[in-house]
Amino acid sequence: MGNEEYLFVVNVGSLSTKVAFFHGSKPECSKNISYRVEDFARCSSLEEQLPRREQDVMNFLAENRIDTKELTMVVSRGGLGRPGPAGAYKIDEIMCKDLLAGKYGKHASALGPTMALKISRQYGVPAVVIDPPSTDEFEPLARISGIPDIERKSAFHALNQKMAARRYAAQLMKKYEGINVVVAHLGGGVTVGAHRKGRVIDSTHGLSEGPFTPERTGALPTMELIDLVFSGKLDKKQIQTKLVGQGGLAAYLGSTEAREVENMISGADEKAKLIYEAMAYQISKEIGAMASVLKGDVDGIIITGGLAHSRMLLDWIIERVGFLAPVFVYPGEDEMAALAEGGLRVLRNQEKLKIYGQERS
Repeated sequence: MGNEEYLFVVNVGSLSTKVAFFHGSKPECSKNISYRVEDFARCSSLEEQLPRREQDVMNFLAENRIDTKELTMVVSRGGLGRPGPAGAYKIDEIMCKDLLAGKYGKHASALGPTMALKISRQYGVPAVVIDPPSTDEFEPLARISGIPDIERKSAFHALNQKMAARRYAAQLMKKYEGINVVVAHLGGGVTVGAHRKGRVIDSTHGLSEGPFTPERTGALPTMELIDLVFSGKLDKKQIQTKLVGQGGLAAYLGSTEAREVENMISGADEKAKLIYEAMAYQISKEIGAMASVLKGDVDGIIITGGLAHSRMLLDWIIERVGFLAPVFVYPGEDEMAALAEGGLRVLRNQEKLKIYGQERS
């Protein structure tokens, strides 16, 4: 096909496998393959899910009559692998082994690179991951927690944060590596990162820091948390679920949907207004904190993710942080497009391909 660029993109979630076939940056076809919890109930390991998911991916290729001989590259969402700087990583056996073993954390996203590597070998094309969730570009100052036993770790929405930052840089007709921005990803999880010249030098942790979210508690008063843990009322799993899954808006209002909460507020529900505005308040505080990390040298504040569709939430945030820098909003998230864009940067020699475990800076 000459210089034509055809990319197959796979993005594995806990109960989904998203697949798409791109011609350049244009998606030709796509599908969100959904699963039920019981579909994998008998699987004692992530690896046991592979046959079912692989067959569904091959069915997608067949149903859409995709000529895999046209493939130029296979791109997968990354998993919880060895921490390292952002970028495009070649998928290899070492990466897949670490992911399937859960060496750095267990998540279904580990299956994506394994499936991508199999397809790439079958059709003789490279396979890569882009800006994996284990991205770590923290500076030494950002790693200090306050107790030597615990080091602050990097775990944030690297793929979507970096895509939004690159799009903002393009608007400025600059390179991402030439700007300083604060990016707030607002979704079921919320992370706020300080991007300095193409590197995220600090960010809130997606599971244990920062503002509360629709389903997560974010940072909590530590002494009260210790009391809860040792109260004997809840076991470890129940506490974990209370912190991630049933915290935030879910705990206060019984809903994780912004639209439902806004309807409550429209119906004069004062508690709903207080809680929803408190989430905006906490997000704003973290944006201000990251602006201080950048020493006030901020070219823009970027808000992205599903909650960026909420005008009410945005207005509260912009009211508090608009004085720091111009605020730009990119509602929603498109991980499939972000993965394809990353693959294209490699194919067009705009980004150097990294080797897993060998890139630390």
